[in-house]
Amino acid sequence: MTTAHQSAGAEANSATSGRPARKPRESGRLRRQEGRAGYVFLSPWLLGLMAITAFPMLFSLYLSFTNYDVLASWDQVEWVGLDNYQRMFTEDPSYWHAVRVTLTYALIAVPLKLAAALGVALLLNRERRGVGLFRSLFYLPSLLGGSVALALVWRAMFSGDGAFNDLLSLFGIEGAPWVNDPTWALETLMVLAVWQFGAPMVIFLAGLKQVPTDLYEAAAVDGAGKFRQFWNITLPMLSPVIFFNLVLETINGFQGFTSAFVISNGTGGPVYSTLLYTLHIYNEGFTEFRMGYASALSWVFLIAIGLITVVFFSTGRFWVHYSDGEN
Repeated sequence: MTTAHQSAGAEANSATSGRPARKPRESGRLRRQEGRAGYVFLSPWLLGLMAITAFPMLFSLYLSFTNYDVLASWDQVEWVGLDNYQRMFTEDPSYWHAVRVTLTYALIAVPLKLAAALGVALLLNRERRGVGLFRSLFYLPSLLGGSVALALVWRAMFSGDGAFNDLLSLFGIEGAPWVNDPTWALETLMVLAVWQFGAPMVIFLAGLKQVPTDLYEAAAVDGAGKFRQFWNITLPMLSPVIFFNLVLETINGFQGFTSAFVISNGTGGPVYSTLLYTLHIYNEGFTEFRMGYASALSWVFLIAIGLITVVFFSTGRFWVHYSDGEN
């Protein structure tokens, strides 16, 4: 038996050794062919990246150092260096007003949106009859996104004679011209942003499905109530999901534009109470035709969002806990 096995192994080794090995030159040629094929398949994406993203970004960086006017010819474009940036911080009062409005909008709307998304996700994280229908209904507003039609409906609903005031009148409460009142106009934009909590809600639901149920059972045996289970189990286990939603929604909050543009008719009114930073960029570039200055505003905006993201990732290791024990 042993001799037969040895002879069979010898035959296999001889057959293997008799197989011609691949030459290094052929192997290198095959790798080059595979590399060229990969670049061919990637070429549509690379061309799109260069033509639609990279080139316009670099061109806008160049324009930020010029006095480029959309209506002027190229021979009238003048290099002004850092004048646009100096004007932004020292001579443009609308700039700091837009920064203040945008910070107020993001710092209030984003936490409320995440809180609403998490609260609804906790309610829908139970297998009951009809729960799929409710999940779809709560996600439906997010499908509309930042559409113009939704902003028009919102403006009509919160106008002086809109449906919201009609609802308040049923309870004997006198309403206000919400979108036309400088005191409440920005708040109506925040309510619209919070109402579209469907996307982070779905992500929270996916995170809740990954929390082991035995943790809750062990906590219940130890006498922990619902609040302590939520604080000591749910939130730590959801911290990576919370971090992910926080970064995305913060960026989206700073990039808000459509609702403010439609509700204020592009003016940022009333009394510039809804002048978000992106709307200020639009007005400078496409209303005042100061595209060079608008490009400078855009690059400062990009750097600010980048710094905020860096702060999130730098501080996340102190409160984001992963299941493998690494922060």
